[in-house]
Amino acid sequence: MTASTPQLDDYRLEDRYLRESGRVFLTGTQALVRIPLMQAALDKKLGLNTAGLVSGYRGSPLGAYDQALWQAKDLLDEKRIDFVPAINEDLAATIMLGTQQVETDDDRQVDGVFGLWYGKGPGVDRAGDALKHGTTYGSSPHGGVLVVAGDDHGCVSSSMPHQSDVAFMAWFMPTINPANIAEYLEFGLWGYALSRYSGCWVGFKAISETVESAASVELPPLPEFQIPDDFTPPADGLHYRWPDLPGPQLETRIEHKLAAVQAFARANPIDRCLFNNPQARFGIVTTGKGHLDLLEALDLLGIDEARAAEMGLDIYKVGMVWPLERRGILNFVHGKQEVLVIEEKRGIIESQIKEYMSEPDRPGEVLITGK
Repeated sequence: MTASTPQLDDYRLEDRYLRESGRVFLTGTQALVRIPLMQAALDKKLGLNTAGLVSGYRGSPLGAYDQALWQAKDLLDEKRIDFVPAINEDLAATIMLGTQQVETDDDRQVDGVFGLWYGKGPGVDRAGDALKHGTTYGSSPHGGVLVVAGDDHGCVSSSMPHQSDVAFMAWFMPTINPANIAEYLEFGLWGYALSRYSGCWVGFKAISETVESAASVELPPLPEFQIPDDFTPPADGLHYRWPDLPGPQLETRIEHKLAAVQAFARANPIDRCLFNNPQARFGIVTTGKGHLDLLEALDLLGIDEARAAEMGLDIYKVGMVWPLERRGILNFVHGKQEVLVIEEKRGIIESQIKEYMSEPDRPGEVLITGK
């Protein structure tokens, strides 16, 4: 060995969960195991005494998730994260609803419990009643719930393809769409923070092409989320409370929750403009894996950032597909001659853009460009 010989990383398989910084090798399934571990670490850093619960029902593309959780059982137990495989998706969602009631119990042993529900597309449909009740009645301030939907777009192991966004929209559940495994970690922690702030459960898309892939990932630092300064919660709050009898107050609270979602997304942007070219005449809006497909296509065409600037082209990557963060997307489309939206199957993002463009400006959401 000489002085120029590269130093090899003393990497062990268990480092995919144990390392707090640096680079690790993860499958999408293992990234879903790491998300609650990172949330536990973040809560410890914040001085919160929390626990976690993972429950769901196996099915491709999440068919190996339970095996990965069992393999990491000792580490999960150490971080007080329980894995309870459910008899079906409905019961798993009902268990999640129970985790958000802990903070209302005088005998609680923790500040809150963060939950992660998982199931494939048909499981999302099946568990609709329980999931809708969960997000309507609310998460807890130190808990939060991620609803991980395994969507099989290629219909590889399902009787039909699924796009769970539409179901999440029907339940007024914000939905985030990570493009790759690295974003699983970033978006997972962002989703928990959003759930805690807004009182909503948060949908998390895990499509086959991503969750069944693997990559070398640079671990992000534990984030610091900003509390919005342009939103004031209603007097009775946004979160789960007891008792909370059926009534119109539930619908009113949903409106406040969605306003809180917009405020959180403004204060902690998950959407981003790639080139920030104010002179761009053409815009492309993307999300999820479609964003990576677009970048590959542009690379094949020889269009880099400099060439895009010459062409008057800019790109906007959406992280939360519903509800679309209003101010950011309106800033992007402002002044464009033409905007192309690349998304999967249903025109969810496109329809929101058209709706926003027909509405008047709202307080706190004035356009930054073109004043």
